[in-house]
Amino acid sequence: DGKLSFDEFKAYFADGVLSGEELHELFHTIDTHNTDNLDTEELCKYFSQHLGEYENVLSVLEDLNITILKAMDKTKKDYQEASNLEQFVTRFLLKETLNQLQSLQSSLECAMETTEEQTRQERQDPTKPEVLSIQWPGKRSARRLQRNNSLSPNSPRFSTVTFYKCSLFIFSKGWTEEDSQWMTQITRLQKLIDKLEKKDLKLEPFEEEVLEENAKSHIMIVQRQMSVIEEDIEEFRLALKQYVESASTQGGCLHVSIQKLPSDSRFIVYEFWENSNAWNSHLQMNYSKTFQRSNVDFLETPELITTMLIPGKY
Repeated sequence: DGKLSFDEFKAYFADGVLSGEELHELFHTIDTHNTDNLDTEELCKYFSQHLGEYENVLSVLEDLNITILKAMDKTKKDYQEASNLEQFVTRFLLKETLNQLQSLQSSLECAMETTEEQTRQERQDPTKPEVLSIQWPGKRSARRLQRNNSLSPNSPRFSTVTFYKCSLFIFSKGWTEEDSQWMTQITRLQKLIDKLEKKDLKLEPFEEEVLEENAKSHIMIVQRQMSVIEEDIEEFRLALKQYVESASTQGGCLHVSIQKLPSDSRFIVYEFWENSNAWNSHLQMNYSKTFQRSNVDFLETPELITTMLIPGKY
């Protein structure tokens, strides 16, 4: 309706660091009209006072967005009539543009992680982060934690060197050849899931092939749907965070991704395991059993688990 209630404000702006009371105080600070609702004018006025260097960043991003859309429009018009060489150059430029944007995104994500980690350390309360969107490569979880610990500054002042080192880590120490191969497979599988959910899948011509019949030749994909009791969401998030952190350290865990549906209190967890044996072993671990027992109290309905085996070569 053009206005934000406190519940809507909290749902969008909660970052897992500010407490509910602090968010409520911030809400009333922005609400200069004292209407218990925030309109666009109030939001713009508040954030405009704090943009600093990010005013230039956001301005450049707006220009970049317009420039890319113009390029996409011209590509759509000219690509089909272009020569093979011209089409090759266009594909290369698209790929390089995407790589540059992904590199920038990685740097920003690393900066966000580092600032959040510092804030949690200063508050001496590391158990309160949000878990709405966790993208943790399982086999690298320990290294990820090591990276955060080694790059978190001891003083409250940051420098761009910290974030630059964090970005370099992603492209050097953070990836082994084996990890890169696994993440390539996972990325392709995630794209397939996205296409299925959007009902935009184009089937390739039929091909038949003989696959190896052993547990290690297939990746296990697990989808877990959990409808959480509204008043227990915060406790559930804490339990889910502890579960994901434990699962990600397991040798057979490749990836964990969490989504929360905006329309209700339903969480969807996607887990990628090296094979069915790794998944079955994970179910017998204490942290997994603890999480299942806690869900008896947190969930409105029994958890829905769906599993799928995908050929590992894909």
